[in-house]
This record gives sequence, structure tokens and C-alpha cells, in this order.
Amino acid sequence: MKKKDTFYDIDHPDEIDSPALIIYPLRMKENILMLKSMIDDPERLRPHVKTHKTREATLMMMEAGIRKFKCATIAEAEMLGSVYAPDVLLAYQPSLPKIQRLLSLLKQYPVTRFSCLVDNAAVAANISAAAIKEKLVIRVYIDLNVGMNRTGIAPGKDAYELYSVCALLEGIRPVGLHFYDGHIREKDIELRRLACKELLVPVMQLKNDLSNAGYNLPQIIAGGSPTFPIYALEENIECSPGTFIFWDMGYQQALPEQHFLIAALVITRIISLPDKRKICLDLGYKSIASENELNNRVRFLNAPELQIISHSEEHMVLEAPEGHTWKVGDLLYALPIHICPTCALYETASIIKNGKITGNWKIIARDRKINC
Repeated sequence: MKKKDTFYDIDHPDEIDSPALIIYPLRMKENILMLKSMIDDPERLRPHVKTHKTREATLMMMEAGIRKFKCATIAEAEMLGSVYAPDVLLAYQPSLPKIQRLLSLLKQYPVTRFSCLVDNAAVAANISAAAIKEKLVIRVYIDLNVGMNRTGIAPGKDAYELYSVCALLEGIRPVGLHFYDGHIREKDIELRRLACKELLVPVMQLKNDLSNAGYNLPQIIAGGSPTFPIYALEENIECSPGTFIFWDMGYQQALPEQHFLIAALVITRIISLPDKRKICLDLGYKSIASENELNNRVRFLNAPELQIISHSEEHMVLEAPEGHTWKVGDLLYALPIHICPTCALYETASIIKNGKITGNWKIIARDRKINC
């Protein structure tokens, strides 16, 4: 068989309409093995599923011995329950409708141990009342604000009191502390390490205070992809990277110490050549994550010389060098800067193994609701 020049080449790409999400599971498998090699115990891994949103990727991780997962939506939690994931944290403080949906998952998927976040006593009381009514008990983690200033409560006296309140309520059981430090994104890992060391001081003090007061030693769940290599070296901290499963251009550039493989792309085709230097693709806002500025949304692996000059709902216009030979119908392999929201734009992904199209995966948890 002819050796592939590049990992991403598809033997018969005309069998896939564009734009399309394509996934390379053999490279995903390597990423999972690399993730496990970076930590002393896979029991400390709690990958976030927001990137892939698929049963298949979850099962690959479970087959590799990963038992705990983190998610952001009820649909993602239900997806995890449907494949009997043993331990699932909904890393979100649920409002009243979400509380009911979460309790429905506890009843529908009793094999899975579900938990959620709280950062104030009123929500804890609402969860307690709903759980008592359903004769259930749900585990909760106190969500700590360590500088992201998005959700959570500052580690200290107020967080201690909230943990104490939760411990007195029926229907819920506090089991740990959670924080996300997405504001720590320095390219230099040593700067990231110093920032993590600083924010851990009050968190560990809170943990010790709770333990000294007689509470069961709280579990700490921390961080995301940028700080994963740092918390992986700490003891008794569960780590929650997510993007590692597919990786993307953004983290490839921002986190040079991490060597995960690109395992998902978007294919797009040239649909028009409006003048001698302009190339128009079928790659609009609806097909690629577009929260970044224009020149920081995508790179083309087989056409790095092309530059984005405009972007709209269904089209992306590029500028090419004079005398280029690109034609209408030509295929481009697009590497997203941000793969997580890109995946959420697609109902299904085409699966590529050794250049062959082997099937499709449903991006099932992109929906707001599956059943519950």
C-alpha cells in the first residue's frame, strides 16, 4: 500500500460532503496513552468531555482504565450515564430545572455516581429539597473562585461555612472542592507553576480546616489543559484536561510542553474563485469556532500560505499568492484554533483510519437534551 505523505490524507474524500468534522481515532488512542503517562495514577484523571461529546471517545478512555469524568451540561452527563461511566461530575451549579433533570439521571442510570457543584447556600437548599422529595442523595463539590471570577466562592471562611451548611442538609452530601483556573495561561510553564502554587495555598488551607473539623478529607478537583502537567505532580488532586483528546492549534501554540497529537480536523472545499487572488470556501461561522479575531480561527494544513480576509455565515474568503494553482472543488484540511466549540457545530463526524473512511460518530451531547 502506498505510504501516506501526511496523517490527515483521506483516500476517497469525495465520499464526504463539506464542511465536515473528521476524527482520527488511532491518534486519539495515542493521546490517551500520553495523558496516562503524565500522571502517577489514572484514578486521579477526570477528563472533561466537553471537547468530544461522544460515547465512542468516552468508551476509549474507559477501556484505557479512566473511570472518572467531568462535564458541563445535562446532555453530556446523560451521554456519560448511557455508557455506564462510573463517576461523573456535572461541573456546573444547577438551576431548578437542571436539578430536576440531574435527579432524573440518578434514577435512570443508578450505576453511575453523579455529583454537581454548588457555590451558595440557596442552591444547596434547593438541591436538598428536590433530592429529599425523590428520596435520593446527591454528592456536591464546593465550587471555588481562585481568580477566574466566573463562578464559585473564594476559598476561606465563606467556603468553609457553605461546606458546613451542606453537611447539615439532607439529600446532599459534600465530598470535595472544585476549582477551574482558566485565567492561568502563560506560555512559560514555570510561570504557570508559580501561579498554581500561589492559588493552592488558600485551597489547601481550606481542605485542612475542614479535615481538622472532623469532615471526611475533601477531594480536590482542579484545573484544565494548561495547568494539567502541574497538578499531575501534586498528591491527591484530580485533574480535568479535556482538549488533549483531539488537541488543536490554539493549545499546540500556547502549551509547547504538551505533545498531544492533532486528532480532529474540518475538511472544506473551494467553491469559488472571485478573482485571481481570492479563494472562497464553504467554511462559514456555522462550521468553525469563530470567537477569535479573523486571523486566529483556523490554519490549513495543506495550504499554509492562504490567509483569511473575510468570514461570514456560510463562506470564508482567503487570499492566495499570485499565480496560485488552486481550483474550484479542491479540498483543504482545516485545523481549528479552538476544537471544542467547533465539534459542537456538527451532528456527526467521519472517522478516518489509515486514510480510510470507516464510519461516523454522532456528536450526541451537542444537543441540549438527549432524553432527560
